[in-house]
Amino acid sequence: MAKNMVSDGCTATVTAPAAVSSGDGVLVGSLFGVAHDDAANGADVVINLTGEYTLPKTSAQAWTVGARIYWDGTAATTTASTNKLIGVATAVAANPSATGNVRLSGAFTL
Repeated sequence: MAKNMVSDGCTATVTAPAAVSSGDGVLVGSLFGVAHDDAANGADVVINLTGEYTLPKTSAQAWTVGARIYWDGTAATTTASTNKLIGVATAVAANPSATGNVRLSGAFTL
């Protein structure tokens, strides 16, 4: 292993922008991940940057497999607008439905 390697890039420790529960989406700047554990606002929290997760979604949207998924601050959505790209849908999600499966891109959001 390289002596200058910081981590494998699958997780990052960030300052929670609000109180979060394990499994919540967390966006800090352009870095999106899913909270590994609960954390209070302002506390350190480990977020998973890779993997597939069931996330809350905009209910009034139908998703297709492979659709680009964005984060609007509280839920996953297919609406790009000013939202941050977080990954792709890995399963069909009906309109209406409360959740959808998303494979995180593992990269910073644009």
